[in-house]
Amino acid sequence: MAVIALTSAAGSPGVTTTALGLSLLWPRPVLLVEADPTGGSGLLAGYFRGTREYVAGLIDLALTTSNVHDVLAEVSQRIDGTEVSFVAGTRSHAQASALRDLWQPLAVELAELESTGQDVIVDAGRLGLVGSPEPLLANADLTLLLTRTSLPALSAVRSWAESAHRGTFGWQQAGIVVVGERQPYGAREVSGVLNMPVTASLADDPESAAVFHRGSPLPKRFDTGPLARSLQAAIAAIHAAVSRRRGELLEGALP
Repeated sequence: MAVIALTSAAGSPGVTTTALGLSLLWPRPVLLVEADPTGGSGLLAGYFRGTREYVAGLIDLALTTSNVHDVLAEVSQRIDGTEVSFVAGTRSHAQASALRDLWQPLAVELAELESTGQDVIVDAGRLGLVGSPEPLLANADLTLLLTRTSLPALSAVRSWAESAHRGTFGWQQAGIVVVGERQPYGAREVSGVLNMPVTASLADDPESAAVFHRGSPLPKRFDTGPLARSLQAAIAAIHAAVSRRRGELLEGALP
């Protein structure tokens, strides 16, 4: 598949929850990179409820940018019982500036993982923050901007979407993921307002989402519930979008 980056413009639309949910349902081995510069690991503190200690993560990679390949393998941790590995984020927002020189070599290394049969999902946190992993967003095969569908949420994301559409950020391919469609606006209305395609819509299912962002017990019929079904549909849509884009690029390269 590819490198998929998730980000948001404002508020808390669920980037970390979505990144983990996609990873756990992903059909191939996948590496989840916690690249949110705000500090802390949503995975360790949330999904694992603090029962798993911080061993190593992005800051260790930042200290060895000349050897990202080997160190990436060392700092990646497996989620037991799954084909998901993850790289924990920084311990503190104060470490964000130390990551500045890491993002570009890391972006190159993540792109190479596809040849080994491993895909990548990047939790890039919120746009516009100090230490934002811009090279990871720019080099991803698909960059997804998450938003809820309320008027305040769409107002906050609109200028960022306009910049992405104009190519200001250099994203290879961009799309919108709406969380809670028709609350109150639908995907078609969101796409029209933001002038970007809506790649996927995720159910607003707080009980199921709590499993991912704070390690809550599985609710009844979790595997077939609204969130799980919408995540599966999102995975199919992401795969289709990347394949379509690659097909277009291949056609354009033919004599």
